[in-house]
Amino acid sequence: MRISLPSRPAAVATFAALLLFITACWAGITSNLLIEPGKQFVLGGGQLGGFKVEAHNVGKVPVEFKERPRGGGIFGKTTLAPGERGTLRFMAGSTALLLNPSAQQAKVDLKITGDTRLSMTYEPNGQL
Repeated sequence: MRISLPSRPAAVATFAALLLFITACWAGITSNLLIEPGKQFVLGGGQLGGFKVEAHNVGKVPVEFKERPRGGGIFGKTTLAPGERGTLRFMAGSTALLLNPSAQQAKVDLKITGDTRLSMTYEPNGQL
């Protein structure tokens, strides 16, 4: 009885494709986010895992970061002044809120890792 194994090039190609897929899943999301005056950017909500946001405020106005847990309520995490960087972690099911309370457009560079199956939208500031 002879056992047939895949050819070496096919096995290498399969392994490379699998490695590329895994790397893409772990790479996360990178965004150059713009938030209009009086608006908040809403990230996540209802996802199964937690996620991490590495943020750099590259704009001219402060940006507030808040967390809205799955069970309700809202609490502040931090405010990044222009030029500041921060790393924030959000729980499974939570929503990250990035608020622009100023009269100018806010600009934030984001790198998001963890569970990146996140919804993204804008809404007026202050919505719970």
